[in-house]
Amino acid sequence: MNRETVTVPLGARSYEVRIGQGLIASTATEISPLLPRPRVTVLTDENVAAVQLETLRAGLGDIKMSHLALPAGEATKSWSALEKTVEWMLDQKIERRDVLVAFGGGVIGDLGGFAAAVLRRGIRYVQIPTSLLAQVDSSVGGKTAINSVAGKNLIGAFHQPALVLADIGVLDTLTKRDFLAGYGEIVKYGLLGDAAFFDWLEENGPALAKGDAALRTYAVRRSVEMKADIVARDETEQGDRALLNLGHTFCHALEAATGYSDRLLHGEGVAIGCALAYEVSARLGFCSQEEPSRVRSHLKSMGMKTDLADIPGDLPDASKLVDLMGQDKKVVDGRLRFIMARAIGDAFVTDDVPGDVLISTLNDALRARI
Repeated sequence: MNRETVTVPLGARSYEVRIGQGLIASTATEISPLLPRPRVTVLTDENVAAVQLETLRAGLGDIKMSHLALPAGEATKSWSALEKTVEWMLDQKIERRDVLVAFGGGVIGDLGGFAAAVLRRGIRYVQIPTSLLAQVDSSVGGKTAINSVAGKNLIGAFHQPALVLADIGVLDTLTKRDFLAGYGEIVKYGLLGDAAFFDWLEENGPALAKGDAALRTYAVRRSVEMKADIVARDETEQGDRALLNLGHTFCHALEAATGYSDRLLHGEGVAIGCALAYEVSARLGFCSQEEPSRVRSHLKSMGMKTDLADIPGDLPDASKLVDLMGQDKKVVDGRLRFIMARAIGDAFVTDDVPGDVLISTLNDALRARI
């Protein structure tokens, strides 16, 4: 089995992200060194359970498994689901040395990680991400959270996993829409800090989307490498780690505006948010107008959502969208921090984005919907 390994270097809390085909089928071999006794508890969602749970059960071999399957979807990142998860884990008599396996996409990874962070003041957990978005982003770095009515991911903790297993084979089970939503996060990595990677994506993106396993493995590995490097420098987002939020300030406002529903998947919001971030950057003179055009061109060539016009249903006006941005975690001393760009692959953090430019950019984008 071909495998790539990326280490997230955090001293005593360092861990590996293993990337390759067939990792779920060999889960017992992968996680046995972490287990004080041959048992795990698995948190998953109903969709993943229907398709992948028996593969995981077989892969665990003689390791005893109990599982909880929650409803799929962003609404599961809630207080009620957290309570249900923690109470279930206590019913399973999980001890502090035991391991929780978060087996699913970003929702399950975020919720499971948060449950692991608070149960008995912290137990270990393993991420087995089953979506592209989770493999390249949410499973790595230790950000765990649930949503609030006030905004996304506002209740959470930094709690690093003990291991991440990114099985490229499960990507074949994704719908085209879900795969492309994850691809939005891959594009983000090229845009924020690796122009050569963005060049590579422009050339290889279509074949990657069609199923080329080697290209998929490289794209996941490069994304994880970039995230691991940034997390090692700034684990709790005091500086450089904020760059990973390129496009997310816009994205989180749009997700709130669409009710965290299937109208807009997270990765779709990231792609639209990246395009808007580059548009605002160009209007402020940070980068040339050719840069946002190139971003949009690549997203469109992949068949992805690119603009506000691509979001079905009604959206709030520009002022309301800016208000929603104000609930973002990137507000510092009352000032909203944005990730802007000087060029493809050269992003930076600033709180100096004039409100009138922001409003005019959003107004133009909203008018294009008419």
